[in-house]
Amino acid sequence: MAPVSEQPAPQGAEDPAATPLPSAPEAAAVVVVEPRRENGGEWCPGSDGPAAPSGDSAAQPLAATEAPGSAGCSGSAAPEPPEGGWGWVVMLAAMWCNGAVFGIQNSCGVLFVSMLQLFGGDGEDKQLVFKTAWVSSLSMGMVFFCSPIVSIFTDIFGCRKVAVIGAAVGFAGLLSSSFVSTIEPLYFTYGVLFACGCSFAYQPSLVILGHYFKKRLGLVNGIVTAGSSLFTVSLPFLLRVLIDSVGLYNTLRVLCILMFVLFLAGFTYKPLVSNTKDKEGGKKEKFRFPSVKKICNLSVFKIPSYRIWAFGIPAALFGYFVPYVHLMKHVKDRFGDSVPEEVLLLCLGITSGVGRLIFGRVADYIHGAKKVYLQVASFFFIGLMSMMIPLCHIFGGLIAVCLFMGLFDGCFICIMAPIAFELVGAQDVSQAIGFLLGLMSIPMTVGPPIAGLLRDHLGNYDVAFYLAGVPPLIGGAILCVIPWVHERQKLKEKAKPADGETTEKMLENESTFVLDTTEKSDEEMESVF
Repeated sequence: MAPVSEQPAPQGAEDPAATPLPSAPEAAAVVVVEPRRENGGEWCPGSDGPAAPSGDSAAQPLAATEAPGSAGCSGSAAPEPPEGGWGWVVMLAAMWCNGAVFGIQNSCGVLFVSMLQLFGGDGEDKQLVFKTAWVSSLSMGMVFFCSPIVSIFTDIFGCRKVAVIGAAVGFAGLLSSSFVSTIEPLYFTYGVLFACGCSFAYQPSLVILGHYFKKRLGLVNGIVTAGSSLFTVSLPFLLRVLIDSVGLYNTLRVLCILMFVLFLAGFTYKPLVSNTKDKEGGKKEKFRFPSVKKICNLSVFKIPSYRIWAFGIPAALFGYFVPYVHLMKHVKDRFGDSVPEEVLLLCLGITSGVGRLIFGRVADYIHGAKKVYLQVASFFFIGLMSMMIPLCHIFGGLIAVCLFMGLFDGCFICIMAPIAFELVGAQDVSQAIGFLLGLMSIPMTVGPPIAGLLRDHLGNYDVAFYLAGVPPLIGGAILCVIPWVHERQKLKEKAKPADGETTEKMLENESTFVLDTTEKSDEEMESVF
């Protein structure tokens, strides 16, 4: 699938909804936001952006060092994004990150089949599919589960440090996975360590784009998102060749090269900061840890429409990741080795990219929270296509199903951030997406193992795919009420200022009346004397 969320343009961008979200894995996505309160920087009243953290910087947009600092409002506005220059290098690094992380995650079906063959032994383990499915499920789930934490760390320590350390942890996890002899250690090395590293490397690569681009942010998002589709299309074939020639363990070591390049790419994330007052004074303040309210903004859950959205999306995703994990094994069970099952992942990757481009543009013409109806339609078709997988007894039918599934998967992903922007506003959209991705991790982790358990007990995947299509239908039905709730919420907010003005006028009239009465009483007393 494709990246989950592409966050809207920086606050004040001309068209924040124009940007095309973890593929299902990325359901995740491209989450690009306005420059964040990085390294402890705070929002300054009366400015269009956050005050930059303390540190040396030039008056013009120059990349500064990432020494953690905390600065107050200096009165100088944040620098305008340069719309290019070093930003193009940052864009290519972010594109590599997007592709490497979700290319590996989306190709988990190929690795899953190889793990079954390697650890299956004599076939005595009747729950092998269930146990093996936990590896890929934990990995994808942890990428999203860590998202709220990564948002906080990125706000405090900056994009570069978080991305570099995350890539190093992911490299260590993937490399250690190539030395295990049983399936259980992979739960930690691949499912936790590697996935956490990917999460910490991925999110900063999306945040940093908002520092370098504003007018071209939509174009840059499209290019960065294409990295996921490009790797998803090509990596399954490469993995199949590598596994057949050098085995699973050496294949994992080859994949470590992608993580090493990702480690180097993190050093390009130089944030643009500007603090003229500190520049002139030559002072650097000590690092001050932000308050809990600033780093963990739970106020977004007070918004009714966001609450429905944040729980409706996870409800729809219990069966979302099942085809990515089990489709390859289902094809082998039904068709044997007579068909190239990697073609199905190719179809998913291509049409997911096309879907992001098409529906991202369509969303530009749908105003307000009504964009949610696109997600409702995408969940309906994703659920329907999942239920049709067991009904396809020819390989061509499965190809058609995967083409449609990828198309609407792209629709679901590309409008994640624009919807978040509509529901919570630009200032809170970063953590709103982070909380959503964290909640999404639970169903995406649980769904595939349940499907594997059903396969172990029933002998085939038919019931598993039928049940995988039910949650998207239920989740889509829940999301249908969001536009209505959001409109009612906006009407209430408009009515509050009007009520306040009416009360204020009544108090003014009452005070004027009391004052006039007092003056008249004084005049009458004077006339009597």
